[in-house]
Amino acid sequence: MKIMVINCGSSSFKYQLLDMLTHTVLCSGLVERIGDTAGRLVHKKNPDTDTECKISEDGVFPDHTAGMMRVVALLTDPEAGVLRDLSEISACGHRVVQGGEEFIRSTLVTKEVLDNVRKLSPLAPLHNPAGIQGIEVVMKILPHCPSVAVFDTEFHATMPPHAYMYALPYAFYEENRVRRYGFHGTSHSYVSRKAADFLGKAPEDVNVVVCHLGNGCSISAVRAGKCVDTSMGLTPLAGVIMGTRCGDIDPAVPAYLCAQTGFSPEKIDSVLNRESGLKGICGLNDMRDIHAACAAGNAKAVLALDMFCYSIKKYIGAYYAVLGSLDALAFTAGIGENDDITRAAVCAGLEGLGIAVDPAANAVRSSEPRAISAGGAKVPVLVIPTNEELAIAQAVQRVLQER
Repeated sequence: MKIMVINCGSSSFKYQLLDMLTHTVLCSGLVERIGDTAGRLVHKKNPDTDTECKISEDGVFPDHTAGMMRVVALLTDPEAGVLRDLSEISACGHRVVQGGEEFIRSTLVTKEVLDNVRKLSPLAPLHNPAGIQGIEVVMKILPHCPSVAVFDTEFHATMPPHAYMYALPYAFYEENRVRRYGFHGTSHSYVSRKAADFLGKAPEDVNVVVCHLGNGCSISAVRAGKCVDTSMGLTPLAGVIMGTRCGDIDPAVPAYLCAQTGFSPEKIDSVLNRESGLKGICGLNDMRDIHAACAAGNAKAVLALDMFCYSIKKYIGAYYAVLGSLDALAFTAGIGENDDITRAAVCAGLEGLGIAVDPAANAVRSSEPRAISAGGAKVPVLVIPTNEELAIAQAVQRVLQER
């Protein structure tokens, strides 16, 4: 079985084709600047091997259909291709950000499903329309392929009401769907299961705090394989400090800033999402640049890093209390997997909770799951590389098997 995974944005999309017998990535790529006069496609054949073949093309992709048509052509190209025929693709899995309360499991796409995902667009106005567009393009170009929607929110659907409700008039929940949904669910699900595997236990026998740390960051509390709380909320703006997002702030701040600056609510929303977080404090949002600035004595970079690590540390402590006991603390995603300085700073001072990092183990770079905890520490600290594309493809397999 070969499954195509599509992650569609408003002006770009990423893709992978996976052989599910071996979990091998046959090819992967990115089409970006769709609708621009200077579009770009990067396609990699056999990306995880020594025989990688990389093709980069500049061109004009007026819409997602044009971009996908070019990708489909490359799949059977004599040089860059990995298929004899497109009929070898068994199914397509699509990342859809917001499933609301309607979709708590991955779902085979039908017209009714698309209509319901479209109705949820007010909850994810930048993401859901893009996901719908990707599904519609694939269904048009690859009509033989069943499409499966895999939702960012589905892993968090097991949160109890006392965790997902906001203390607002109840009518806002009933009429406007205002509640905590959480995001990065595919990653949190995958990493929590891999953490259990690493410990040699079943997911239902393990409590894990997962720290998904990249440009976007979220923390989840996973009890017995199910999410019971997560840091992101109605939108991906809430929770810990992120690259350009502010994370948790006093909810009165936006109204105060509107009154003081004359900015519109839309402008303030843009500032909170795109000009805040690490970037807002020090002007940088790539953690590698921030570390370099810290080493050069940039006080604002030092402050930004301290604030970032402190916000994560607070969530770890809170979720330890929520879970009652902790079998593992897992770091994942770009920063979580690769940044030993941040991991050490986050864990510093948590020795009283049984969390401590071994400096030598923490400094090791690897693409494999590994423990970085100090000898004798009660709670294993793990680094678990995430693989959202594989997790989406596995979800597609489950949906097809249950048909």
